Amino acid sequence: MFNVGDMAVYPAHGVGKIESIEQRQVGDIVQSFYVMRIVDSNMVIMIPTENSKNVGLRTITPTDEVGKIFEILRDDNVKIQQQPWNQRYREYMERIKTGAVHEIAAVLRDLYLLKEDKTLSFGERKMMDTAKNLLIKEIAIANEDKEGNVKESIENIFS
Repeated sequence: MFNVGDMAVYPAHGVGKIESIEQRQVGDIVQSFYVMRIVDSNMVIMIPTENSKNVGLRTITPTDEVGKIFEILRDDNVKIQQQPWNQRYREYMERIKTGAVHEIAAVLRDLYLLKEDKTLSFGERKMMDTAKNLLIKEIAIANEDKEGNVKESIENIFS
């Protein structure tokens, strides 16, 4: 599915580069692993190649899908469900962990909309930063643009 040098997205960690594909013995079985370095944190993770789809490893969003991400961010016709912050936090975190770019965009939008009505908890503010950073990295790579330009575009939507 991926080759050395490919950029990919690992759920909740973001964009990374496949640095190598290695064989490792796990118990009695020899398995193949993608060795991926996460761009944002420089963390190195190993993902079994056979299990990569199950864990949500995916390609970078195609350029022609970026417009849809911005549509989700601009959609302010959304009703935020009234619930305790910790319940909302768990729900949003599950959505971010899917790694689906549209889910991450929806979480970011919802948090910005919620922020207009009330003060966000520390965890919600941190989650908002995480969602924003995940989107900025992926959109910048998809559009071959600078992260600063993408960040400015996103912030302009909510200003």
